[in-house]
Amino acid sequence: MNADQVAALRVLLAPTGWLDQTRHFARALRASSRTPQGLLVVGTPQDEPWHMTAHLADEARLAEIPELAPTLIRWAPPAGAPAHLRIGLDRLTAAGRSETLLVVSPQAASEELLERVSDVRRAGATILALDRGDPELTALAHEALAVPPDTAPLSFDAAQHLVTAAAGDPPRSRATGSAPGGSSFRSRLAQLLNTVSGPPPGTAD
Repeated sequence: MNADQVAALRVLLAPTGWLDQTRHFARALRASSRTPQGLLVVGTPQDEPWHMTAHLADEARLAEIPELAPTLIRWAPPAGAPAHLRIGLDRLTAAGRSETLLVVSPQAASEELLERVSDVRRAGATILALDRGDPELTALAHEALAVPPDTAPLSFDAAQHLVTAAAGDPPRSRATGSAPGGSSFRSRLAQLLNTVSGPPPGTAD
């Protein structure tokens, strides 16, 4: 995708409402993340949300919001993995009221995933879901953002970028309606979209 196509994507997204929807979901994520190590992120056995977890970690560090630092929950972590990459499903059993579970599911949630999410909700944790419009998963979530397959030009991957960027963005000033400092969501969005879209043709890998 070249620079003109990236610019066109920004123009197309502006009137669709997706920027507002992803920002609303990000605000809910940030508001519910109240304790360090209390933001749990889980995907499906086929798609672990490495990408979103890494970007949330970056945003937590750059924005100095330790509560936003994610804990990746894995379905079958290898024994030899680093400590932060071998946290398994047992961690969900210990989830409590002060914690948040973010479910990132590009496919329909399995029965096992739904059961575990339901258990975490009953334990008092806040549930957020980023999915493709899965009605069963959405019903379990306190806040959900559905990104159906037919939402071009917004992809599921791009939606994750928008949410993580907005989650780390400073709160807007009531007086000015803008974020304090020089790093606003929209200015950072341009850079993120370039990253998601890839380099223009002809550039080196």
